[in-house]
Amino acid sequence: MRKVVIMGAAGRDFHNFNVFFRGNKNYEVVAFTAAQIPGIANRSYPKELAGKLYPKGIPIYPEKTLPQIIKKEKVDEVVLAYSDLSYVDVMHKAAIVLAEGADFRLMGPQTTMLKSKRFVISVCAVRTGAGKSPTTRKICQLLKSKGIKFVVIRHPMPYGDLNKMVVQRFSSKTDLDKYGSTIEEREEYEPHIESGNIVYAGVDYEQILRQAEREADVIVWDGGNNDLPFIKPNLHIVIADARRPGHELLYYPGEANLRMADVVIVNKIDTANPVDIETVIGNVNMINPKAIIIKAAMPGFIDRPELIRGKRVLAIEDGPTLTHGGLNFGAASIIAKNLGAYMISPRDKAVGSIREVYSQYPHLGAVLPAMGYSRKQIDELEQTINSVECDSVLIGTPVDLRNILNINKPAARVRYEIQEIGKPNLEDILNKFLRKV
Repeated sequence: MRKVVIMGAAGRDFHNFNVFFRGNKNYEVVAFTAAQIPGIANRSYPKELAGKLYPKGIPIYPEKTLPQIIKKEKVDEVVLAYSDLSYVDVMHKAAIVLAEGADFRLMGPQTTMLKSKRFVISVCAVRTGAGKSPTTRKICQLLKSKGIKFVVIRHPMPYGDLNKMVVQRFSSKTDLDKYGSTIEEREEYEPHIESGNIVYAGVDYEQILRQAEREADVIVWDGGNNDLPFIKPNLHIVIADARRPGHELLYYPGEANLRMADVVIVNKIDTANPVDIETVIGNVNMINPKAIIIKAAMPGFIDRPELIRGKRVLAIEDGPTLTHGGLNFGAASIIAKNLGAYMISPRDKAVGSIREVYSQYPHLGAVLPAMGYSRKQIDELEQTINSVECDSVLIGTPVDLRNILNINKPAARVRYEIQEIGKPNLEDILNKFLRKV
């Protein structure tokens, strides 16, 4: 029996365990390690989910303790099971594992993808923050216009009580409260709910998929970060970011997504340098010449521009896009500058874990990443916002923070949607691939 540690970030790690290691007597998973997301370590994968081979469940430790775990447990194999890491970071982690004497493993689609009885459309990306969510919503809108029954299955974000998150179904905003959803979860689920889309998520994706199949003819996989889909797609759509040229070849597992893609959307061409756009298109053609390329813009729309024009403004951006996504500004910053606003840096006013984010991600500009992985962090985000001396706040997150936080200043919100440029477009693609549905 081989002893295994799974390195993760509360999502892919649990999925790989469920579909391959749970009930597999050839392996003993002695621990998970947690990184990238605050507050997900120092708990356990519960016995109810781990199965009969793990009557005490499986401990989850901070990733920094990995060398000690390998030594203490005499680990044979370490599995990397999270996403949006540079190739350099992947190999640094491999070096840590190899130096302790264990094997280092990446698990691929053959051992981790579930198979569905329904037609599956997956929306993934080469980097976090490339525009998956707006693309998924556009696809859902098109499916609805064609009278096709669909549900969305979202990449997991199980940051709370895992036993209560085995299978989650979101059809109304009350479900967000029912499951105690974090800001990060609300950012993904709420726009779908507002559009009348049903969203599934959770921990056990075999159970999730089988339940979803009972009420849909098409499954739309709404990916997370730049991870691969958990369900084998019939149509694999991948978003590349024209504002981050070259990243499509440098991040794990984004390049694998790109190589597998049926369709590649080169996004944000409205705010990217023309040379960068051509670089991305050239890289796509080089490694996946069979992929259909769609060019797209992602303009922002502000609800109350008078609060921002010429004002001293705090810009709040999507947290994951700025942190492990690597961007130093987002949609709110672009709109603020276009309206002649002066952006106020919140660094000196940041408290608690929000202050730690600036230390961990020094590339961040004069923006505030909307971090809210726990109730405590949500409170610290609110305290930081309310401590900044400015005229107004511009919210550039997918969820309206005005409904979650008590903000003590006038606030406007930016929303952004994907707009295909020219032909082919997403409707053309769906017409081609959905003929048999």
